[in-house]
Amino acid sequence: MTEKKNSRFSRWFYGEEDPLLGRVEMKPQKEYKEEESSVQERMREYRQLQEKVYDVKHNRKLQLFNKAYRVMGVIFCICLIGIMLVTVSYLPRTGNASNPDNNEVSERYITKGLQETGAVNIVTGMILDYRAFDTFGESNVLFIATVTVLILLRIDKKEKQEGESRDNAMTQAEAVENDRVYEPKNDLILQKVAGFLVPLIIIFGIYVILNGHLSPGGGFSGGAIIGAGLILYLNAFGFAKTERFFTEKTYKWICFCSLTCYCLAKSYSFYMGANHLESGIPLGTPGAILSSGLILVLNICVGLVVTCTMYAFYALFRKGGF
Repeated sequence: MTEKKNSRFSRWFYGEEDPLLGRVEMKPQKEYKEEESSVQERMREYRQLQEKVYDVKHNRKLQLFNKAYRVMGVIFCICLIGIMLVTVSYLPRTGNASNPDNNEVSERYITKGLQETGAVNIVTGMILDYRAFDTFGESNVLFIATVTVLILLRIDKKEKQEGESRDNAMTQAEAVENDRVYEPKNDLILQKVAGFLVPLIIIFGIYVILNGHLSPGGGFSGGAIIGAGLILYLNAFGFAKTERFFTEKTYKWICFCSLTCYCLAKSYSFYMGANHLESGIPLGTPGAILSSGLILVLNICVGLVVTCTMYAFYALFRKGGF
């Protein structure tokens, strides 16, 4: 008996059998018709709501609130501007010898920067040697920002496959009409100009990165130049050709290897410096391409991360993927 009940219960639980079907008197439900008085009452309430609440022109309370809101907004802006002006008035004058920025730190950068870092470019020596930990954090911020945008804007692979299957089912006329939604048209002038300029832009970006410790430039500016070259190539030739050498996997591996190399290199330097030990990394001859210790390697790592970040942002905002 228990097994019979259990089996009946299980059939009802899994939707295989309705215990009420055929055992309860069932009548078809009558169509609901609202009474005329009820309809008129509901319409009257709706009109009152529109007149007393949503009627901005004749609602005095709402008009007073809007006026007070504007007045408070103006007062808040005036107070904020006043606070900022008072704060600025207390700042020290530019060039004053007693200013906080004229201390032993900046003096150390200028007087001993070349001796301690080996970099002719003092700014690069400060960013990638004295303050290399901050620069590593900035590089990680770029990577995290790109990953966040990738999570928010990327096209789901399943939806992408469904879209491709729908495109394949289109007629020839529809395919021509919707041709290359994310791709540029075959602009011969743009492609010829890009074919000439892109190699020059990339070579110049590499030059800026490799000479960042010798002249103005470095990983951030050189990476931005190379990223602009990749974006120009993408606009001229489209995603199909660009994805032959730069895909999502390429981006991940380049960023991972660059940030790992940066982390390991500076972790070693920080550990040796904190324990007052010689790192054993030669600074080389100032002015030579192979000089300034690890700054050249760090410039390359930063340049690769910036390049990938620029291209990834553009590709993600344009079509939601690489």
